[in-house]
Amino acid sequence: MEYIIAFKNTNSAIKAEQCLLEQKLQVGVLPLPSRISAGCGICLRVNPREIKQALKFLADKNIGELSLFSRAEENGRFTYAEIKDWSVFMEQKLYSLIENCTSGGCGAKISPGELSGLLTGLPVFHDENLTVGYDSSDDAGVYKINDQYAFVTTADFFPPMVNDPAAFGRIAAANALSDIYAMGGKPVTALNLVCFPQSMDMDILREILAGGAEKVMEASAVLAGGHSIYDKEPKYGLAVTGIVENSRIIRNNTPETGHKLILTKPLGTGIIMAAYRGEAASLEAVGKAVASMERLNKYAAEKTSGFSVSACTDITGFGLLAHALEMASDKVSIVFYPNEIPYFEEARQYADEFLMTAAGQRNRNYVADRADVGGLPFALQELLFDPQTSGGLLICAAPEQSEDLLAAIQADDPAAKIIGEIAQRERNVILF
Repeated sequence: MEYIIAFKNTNSAIKAEQCLLEQKLQVGVLPLPSRISAGCGICLRVNPREIKQALKFLADKNIGELSLFSRAEENGRFTYAEIKDWSVFMEQKLYSLIENCTSGGCGAKISPGELSGLLTGLPVFHDENLTVGYDSSDDAGVYKINDQYAFVTTADFFPPMVNDPAAFGRIAAANALSDIYAMGGKPVTALNLVCFPQSMDMDILREILAGGAEKVMEASAVLAGGHSIYDKEPKYGLAVTGIVENSRIIRNNTPETGHKLILTKPLGTGIIMAAYRGEAASLEAVGKAVASMERLNKYAAEKTSGFSVSACTDITGFGLLAHALEMASDKVSIVFYPNEIPYFEEARQYADEFLMTAAGQRNRNYVADRADVGGLPFALQELLFDPQTSGGLLICAAPEQSEDLLAAIQADDPAAKIIGEIAQRERNVILF
């Protein structure tokens, strides 16, 4: 089936064709079929996948006085049916993904304290080849396959935090792939993980999957399949398998005293997207946040080759400080340089206006007894607890190499900065 748009006059038909072609939609010009009595002598044929966008663009350009018909082929002949109720096509919720979700991105994660309690005491089959399991809260599991290589495996998915389906797909995929980079590995295969409402337009899901596939391809990995179910809220992500040399596995909890900490992306995406959900964020701020979330950590991770890196993790839903606690483990303290921490200026502004996230408050409660943030400005405190979606890498590098590594990373990720160092263990795990 396809759709036919008829126009009252030829000028409107020509203007409509030009408008839709400029939007790169697939339209064709046809003589008005004899079975359609409405309109001038020509009409436009529109692909069913694009009819909603076409009608929206025409409405935005104030091209009115249209008639809409469906066209189907039966027994070698075309049949036409006029569509008088356009509400199904013009409904703005076509791209209102976030209106269908109570939370979005990594802000939807279960809090680190609750998660730790859930995992404690689970029956597990012990295998000496499991080099990294969930016991250390690391970014991915690592399983040794021979004396040289190991598999790195992870899964990550969440509800949308943006309305653009393709952007959501790109962000979710970049976030899942990041776990492999944080462990020092390279992604090899990916499987789609999909939850999608039966009532929503499948074109939306198609765009989400296309966005995810784009990032998998950018990572030089192979999309190998996946699994999908109907659900009340849309969710998307990937299960990713990578490979790493046994000698180059990077843990999240093995920092060495004196090593410097490099953060590769600015903080504040959670606050910005919360402001966006409340219609309080500027388009410029949202654009910056989306671009950051879509960016693969591949490029920063590749720069670590040849440098002495003792630990690494990616900053996601637990925020900078909770992830830093995981890095410190029970061995060291971490000293942050507050004035060096990169963040989006708009995010600090929104935090000053008390635009906060529930996940950020969960992170604050989790960290409270191990970090004294009382001497910091309130907005900066919120940025430190802010749940990041597809955030940057936190890289622990040898002090004599940290400036050179930073310069290499900044060539492609200019916001990267040295934000702290590893110190001998003190009463507070996190220091400023």
